[in-house]
Amino acid sequence: MKEEGPLLESLTHRLSECPADFLAEPRDRSGKGQVHVAAVVSDLLRDLGGELLTPEEAALFEAGREEQARVERNRLQVVLVASWLLHDEWFLSQKRFAREAHDFLAIGIAELASMVEARQLVADPDRREELARICLKALSLRPAGESVSQAEDRLTTLDSVERARVIREARAAEERARKIREEMARKQAEEAAATYARE
Repeated sequence: MKEEGPLLESLTHRLSECPADFLAEPRDRSGKGQVHVAAVVSDLLRDLGGELLTPEEAALFEAGREEQARVERNRLQVVLVASWLLHDEWFLSQKRFAREAHDFLAIGIAELASMVEARQLVADPDRREELARICLKALSLRPAGESVSQAEDRLTTLDSVERARVIREARAAEERARKIREEMARKQAEEAAATYARE
């Protein structure tokens, strides 16, 4: 996040105006669905100064197995929303973010997509800000007018993935503490029974 990017407000405003087409049903390998996600990503990468997707790269942006249909559909819809965001004129005018955008859309966005519904990234102000900040970070940028520490602190505050991790860790710690309490109570009961038997 060493370099300043665009104003955060312009990105969150752009997300609030995301067309409904970007939340439509992604096309799967059988041809079902409305939006060909790989084509959208390919166009974005070209417009960012990069190359079109290869067939192998394009396969990452197609829905696969039926048992993961809902999760895959949401991931692809999040990719579409992020593609809309990255198609902002500020990024396009730079002509240098294609590789970072590809990596972010292909891999980096998966955790967020596993936690947040695509529609929330458009409708909810905090989720819009989270996506904008995550996109900027993926491009090694920070919002204009913010220091590195300000940008990092705010992203940490909004980070759905980090919040889920903290909750999981807290639940695991509570579970460990519960097991320790149960084990201590069991040992005390055994010791009490042994003492009673001796008397």
